[in-house]
Amino acid sequence: MGIPRIIWSIYSTALLVSVLTAVPASVSAIGVCYGRLGNNLPQPGEVVNLYKANKIGSMRIYDPNQEVLQALRGSNIQLVVDVPNENLQSLASDPSAASKWVQTNVVAFRTSVSFRYIAVGNEVIPGGLAQYVLPAMQNVQKAVSSAGLQNQIKVSTSVATIVLGTSYPPSAGAFSSAAQTHMNPIVQFLARNGAPLLVNVYPYFSYRDNRNQISASYALFTSTEVVVKDGQFGYRNLFDAMVDAVYAAMEKVGGSNVAIVVSESGWPSAGDFAATIENAKTYNQNLIRHVGRGTPRKSGAPIETYIFAMFNENQKNPELEKHFGLFNPNKQPVYPISFA
Repeated sequence: MGIPRIIWSIYSTALLVSVLTAVPASVSAIGVCYGRLGNNLPQPGEVVNLYKANKIGSMRIYDPNQEVLQALRGSNIQLVVDVPNENLQSLASDPSAASKWVQTNVVAFRTSVSFRYIAVGNEVIPGGLAQYVLPAMQNVQKAVSSAGLQNQIKVSTSVATIVLGTSYPPSAGAFSSAAQTHMNPIVQFLARNGAPLLVNVYPYFSYRDNRNQISASYALFTSTEVVVKDGQFGYRNLFDAMVDAVYAAMEKVGGSNVAIVVSESGWPSAGDFAATIENAKTYNQNLIRHVGRGTPRKSGAPIETYIFAMFNENQKNPELEKHFGLFNPNKQPVYPISFA
């Protein structure tokens, strides 16, 4: 996660504060992001063992670090691997560079690492590098197909909810004018290839920045009542509303069959407003319990979701960004949480 750029429409001041016990859901929908911006983190082999010990079946990594890929061999952990943003231009302009990237970082490990998605860029759209995302995706897709892996590994990109220009109510979700030039053809690419859109979803930032309009219970999955009524759909939590707004935006540009994978979501335990251990534990535990249920718009369809992040990372900035971890660098949990 870079510096969050979550933009969310302001909700009614009538938002309610109350408590809900989430219904347990299948843990198969949950993974955890393994960021490495720290100088005191465990070695990759220890990290893989920590995933296994906690029954975390999926991992996202932000670059194809060879030591991490080696540690993942034979682990059966499902993997999302990013093409770093700094590589987008070269992979977009040179198909041979994309082929080499796939050969070196995917094909070389294909027999012993369970690749699931390649995320071509993280939170690039809209922005200066946005023009390179689709061409890079296309070249990576060609390389994956040439290796015969197109049915096993799906090529996508990871976006923040800043791609939305309209987000409230969720059914009105639409891409912003700045994003739609890039998002419309990307959604159509995903539809053609049977790939999901990866979306970073952070109710925390929407709540922090609109705390007078959004209740803590709506952000933390603890509301007992419908807070936002949107036609036939009722929303008791902000996470579902944000995800469904992206679904609505994709439907408007021919992506009604494109699934969403939540490639990041989490809550900080220190460093800013409402960033407490208790809130972080509440959000992440409720997220784990919730995602197997789907959203009102996609009821019953589990939302594959990756919690950000595995560790508190001491080289991230600003201060808040250091405190999203489920675990401390010594491998002890920041707070108790169950994936079972």
